[in-house]
Amino acid sequence: MPDLLIELFSEEIPARMQAQAADGLKKLVTDALVERGLLYEGAKAFVTPRRLALAVHGLPGRQADQREEKKGPRVGAPEGAIAGFLKSAGLSSLDQATVQSDPKKGDFYVAVVEKPGRPTPEVIAEIIPAIIRSFPWPKSMRWGSGSLRWVRPLHSIVATFGAEGDEPEVVRFEVDGIVSSNVTYGHRFLAPAPITVKRLDDWMANLEAAKVVVDRDRRKDIILNDAKDLALANGLELVEDEGLLDEVAGLVEWPVVLMGAFEERFLDIPDEVIRATIRANQKCFVLKNPATGRLANRFLLISNLVASDGGAAIVAGNERVIRARLSDAKFFWDTDRVNGLESRMPRFQSITFHEKLGSQAERIERIRRLAVEIAPKVGAEPALAEDAALFCKADLLTEVVGEFPELQGLMGRYYAEGEGLAPEVAAACEEHYKPQGPGDRVPTAPVSIAVALADKIDTLVGFWAIDEKPTGSKDPYALRRAALGVIRIVLENEVRLSLAGRSVQRHCLALLIQLKGAEFTKQGSELFSPVVQGLLSAEEKTSLAQRLVDNDKSSTEQMLLGQMDEIVADLLAFFADRLKVYLRDRGARHDLVDAVFALEGQDDLLLVVRRVDALARFLETEDGRTLLAGYRRAVNILRIEEKKDGRAFAGPTDATLLKEPAEERLADAIEQVKGRVATAVAAEDFETAMTALADLRGPVDAFFDAVTVNDPDPALRENRLKLLDEIRAATRGIADFDRIGG
Repeated sequence: MPDLLIELFSEEIPARMQAQAADGLKKLVTDALVERGLLYEGAKAFVTPRRLALAVHGLPGRQADQREEKKGPRVGAPEGAIAGFLKSAGLSSLDQATVQSDPKKGDFYVAVVEKPGRPTPEVIAEIIPAIIRSFPWPKSMRWGSGSLRWVRPLHSIVATFGAEGDEPEVVRFEVDGIVSSNVTYGHRFLAPAPITVKRLDDWMANLEAAKVVVDRDRRKDIILNDAKDLALANGLELVEDEGLLDEVAGLVEWPVVLMGAFEERFLDIPDEVIRATIRANQKCFVLKNPATGRLANRFLLISNLVASDGGAAIVAGNERVIRARLSDAKFFWDTDRVNGLESRMPRFQSITFHEKLGSQAERIERIRRLAVEIAPKVGAEPALAEDAALFCKADLLTEVVGEFPELQGLMGRYYAEGEGLAPEVAAACEEHYKPQGPGDRVPTAPVSIAVALADKIDTLVGFWAIDEKPTGSKDPYALRRAALGVIRIVLENEVRLSLAGRSVQRHCLALLIQLKGAEFTKQGSELFSPVVQGLLSAEEKTSLAQRLVDNDKSSTEQMLLGQMDEIVADLLAFFADRLKVYLRDRGARHDLVDAVFALEGQDDLLLVVRRVDALARFLETEDGRTLLAGYRRAVNILRIEEKKDGRAFAGPTDATLLKEPAEERLADAIEQVKGRVATAVAAEDFETAMTALADLRGPVDAFFDAVTVNDPDPALRENRLKLLDEIRAATRGIADFDRIGG
């Protein structure tokens, strides 16, 4: 079957757009072919800096003929309806239509429209120009006097169609003065002459001979393998960089790997700074000395041509630029070390974190206080957590981070180590940002955990307090990532932390006071209730007291506490949603998370997950499945009867009204199970709690087999309905079984 080859030859396509453009061309063309009834066997897109191409294999030579029956109006219909039918069907008279009968609708006209298939080249000539004119480049341009928009000026179009062994034909069309042909061009410098091509294999071979490697993945393999070989030949190791490899593969059509060098004095700079400098400014790879484990004063650049001097001039040019850039980096590094971290801190007072949440200095103070509270709960020394929180953002004001923002945190560690701060503090300066994505590691050192949690919780509480929560797909402040970060830190380190406890409440209340302070009238007075006093520090009590008049105390307290409760509850629900996402990715059931979170006071994520795991294992057993079925039967009866009576039936039962042995045994079993479950849950022994719950299975089954719930005696009926509610109460010690699906 024939194959199609399309090549769009232009000026250099930005590397960042190439992969998406190749995928886009493939989808647009193949979708258009299928839509027109032209099915194909396979398709592959190619992209280089100067060309975007697509090969489609196994196309038919023409479209299949189409036969369609069009139903028309009834026989005897008005002339207008008949005229419209003839026009739509392409008929000149009713003699060309047939009459069909329907037992219900009578006789009506039917037109058989036969549409012969068009040759595939004709269809392609219609498809490709439309795709070129509307191609979705992120950015495009016009040039000369033409109207076509393309990423860069488009020079030529190759379009051939033909079967293997035949001479392919050129699919003829024109786009903005550019006429399709079978002529392309090789490497800009090494083989710029025109090349006549036929089909895919011929196109690839001719371009390879003209110093163009059209397959992006093959260019990447050439670069990677040649770079490793050249490094090994010089006793060094390549520092692999997948992102940089992707980028440079989009900058060259004929990759040639060359090695350059820089002065050893620059090795005083941290390796990460050297790598960022060379990568960002010259798109070069760095090399490691296996003897020292640090970077070597060598780098690899990827040239787009084979130079007559062996690349000496190209290497020298790159060395000059890198030398200048590393000189700047060394100046930044030396300057930052002269000006210590502590000297930078006052500048945070004039830097706004968020217009509603105050300055960076206020945010750092909030993180400090929260980190000190969290520290004992994660096994960290509060004094070290306090120091780490104070200095964790200081590197944001350094020259190196100003030049390379991606090094924030890491440079904080370097500067903290250089100033002799405790190793735990230095590590926290780097690790408190983690995890920054699903593939990033979580901090494991106690001080780092304390500061990382404080940082993320402050962010979440702050933006909840100003009602800047994620909506739909919009999350401009990365709050979902912050919540998942908290979840991963807590679970992977087995941290016991109450997300609705006093620490978070205190933090939320203090932040609300900061936000609402400007609305309060200043006048000294003592602060109101023990609830608020227990949540605030001495400074916050004084600050709030100075802002309130005596007769405002009660209403203001209610407002603050009400808002605090609302924010904390809503934030806990957000954590529950994020936890469901986290657990779902690991195969857990989200309905079990809902069932556990539905119980009051479930704000310890580690215990929630342990309870969910134990519940999942229980429900996989025969006892668990049978008990769940019995529970649902009990609850369904309760709901029906409560709706009928217009009231709820809540236990406890009246022991004197337990007439049947089965209901007596069930009542006794419920009392015993409730006590055992409560004891086991208090000891956080959820497996034992599930074992206790399993003991209800037999009495529940026996009850439904032997007892009629809706007894004619109203007192017995009500007592038995209360007994059903007691089944629900017993399971509530573990989870809300109403929320369990399946």
